Amino acid sequence: QEQLAESGGGLVQAGGALRLSCAPSGRTLSRNAMGWFRQAPGQEREFVSAFRMGHTYYADSVKGRFTMSRDNAKNTFSLQMNDLKTEDTAVYYCAAGPGVILSRIRTPDAYAYWGQGTQVTVSS
Repeated sequence: QEQLAESGGGLVQAGGALRLSCAPSGRTLSRNAMGWFRQAPGQEREFVSAFRMGHTYYADSVKGRFTMSRDNAKNTFSLQMNDLKTEDTAVYYCAAGPGVILSRIRTPDAYAYWGQGTQVTVSS
């Protein structure tokens, strides 16, 4: 059961930008970490970025192009994606969890709450 909701996916040309947002779909969730993952057809879900205990982490493939941010007042978090490449095409998921340890922030199973996913397609 999804407890988060993403918005902001779509179709963009290579070199373009998109901004994804994530918000709780119901009650406020207890969490110590928030993250973004993506899954391309036929591939496993992979880590994109995460925020935990005041630190932000990125996959090497998106470092310098993607920026994760939070809005504590609105209890939301976002992923600004710049200089998009065709290989960024995937379904993007936001995730959060109350007990994510540092060594597992890149592991999908560490997160208790997930959104339904939003499609990002980058054309050449």
